[in-house]
Amino acid sequence: MSVRGGLLSLDEACTRYTLTVDEFLSWQTSIDQHGLAGLRTTRIQQYRL
Repeated sequence: MSVRGGLLSLDEACTRYTLTVDEFLSWQTSIDQHGLAGLRTTRIQQYRL
Protein backbone atom coordinates (compact mmCIF):
# COMPACT_ATOMS: atom_id res chain seq x y z
CA MET A 1 0.00 0.00 0.00
CA SER A 2 2.87 2.36 0.72
CA VAL A 3 4.24 1.78 -2.76
CA ARG A 4 0.95 2.68 -4.40
CA GLY A 5 0.64 5.75 -2.20
CA GLY A 6 4.10 6.93 -3.19
CA LEU A 7 5.48 6.68 0.34
CA LEU A 8 7.95 3.96 -0.63
CA SER A 9 9.47 3.05 -3.98
CA LEU A 10 9.17 -0.47 -5.33
CA ASP A 11 12.92 -0.96 -4.99
CA GLU A 12 12.89 0.32 -1.39
CA ALA A 13 10.02 -2.01 -0.48
CA CYS A 14 11.76 -5.01 -2.04
CA THR A 15 14.99 -4.21 -0.21
CA ARG A 16 13.23 -3.60 3.10
CA TYR A 17 11.23 -6.84 2.97
CA THR A 18 13.83 -8.95 1.13
CA LEU A 19 11.59 -9.60 -1.87
CA THR A 20 12.22 -9.81 -5.57
CA VAL A 21 10.19 -7.50 -7.79
CA ASP A 22 8.30 -10.56 -9.09
CA GLU A 23 7.41 -11.63 -5.53
CA PHE A 24 6.19 -8.15 -4.66
CA LEU A 25 4.07 -7.91 -7.81
CA SER A 26 2.64 -11.36 -7.13
CA TRP A 27 1.61 -10.26 -3.65
CA GLN A 28 0.10 -7.10 -5.06
CA THR A 29 -1.92 -9.12 -7.57
CA SER A 30 -3.18 -11.40 -4.79
CA ILE A 31 -4.32 -8.38 -2.78
CA ASP A 32 -6.04 -6.89 -5.83
CA GLN A 33 -7.90 -10.11 -6.58
CA HIS A 34 -8.65 -11.41 -3.08
CA GLY A 35 -7.98 -8.63 -0.58
CA LEU A 36 -5.64 -9.19 2.35
CA ALA A 37 -6.97 -12.74 2.67
CA GLY A 38 -5.12 -13.46 -0.59
CA LEU A 39 -1.85 -13.25 1.30
CA ARG A 40 -2.71 -15.94 3.81
CA THR A 41 -0.53 -18.94 3.05
CA THR A 42 -3.11 -21.36 4.43
CA ARG A 43 -5.61 -20.19 1.80
CA ILE A 44 -3.23 -19.91 -1.17
CA GLN A 45 -4.30 -23.19 -2.73
CA GLN A 46 -7.87 -21.93 -3.08
CA TYR A 47 -6.78 -18.78 -4.87
CA ARG A 48 -4.43 -20.50 -7.31
CA LEU A 49 -7.05 -22.86 -8.70
